[in-house]
Amino acid sequence: MSIPITIDKLLSENIVEWARIEFKLGWNPETTLKTISTFANDIDNWGGGYIVIGAEEKEGRVVRPVNGIDPNTVDRIQKEILRYCKFLKPVYIPLIEPE
Repeated sequence: MSIPITIDKLLSENIVEWARIEFKLGWNPETTLKTISTFANDIDNWGGGYIVIGAEEKEGRVVRPVNGIDPNTVDRIQKEILRYCKFLKPVYIPLIEPE
């Protein structure tokens, strides 16, 4: 299953970081898991959110050019995200889509 919005739309439509979108320059399990947990709780019933790893933000907007992440680390990062999410109560399995 794919996410309902494209990465191009998230990065190019003047999107501002807010309660449903989080840009992370790199993979940091601690801060990313906190964001995943927040999106999973979805108190406002917005349907979760999007975390873009490899995109730096400044004043809430994506910094161009987008850095991305090393393609050789994608599999490891995905596995770590799923492993860490098993520690959430209840267990939460996010949709992950490398782009």
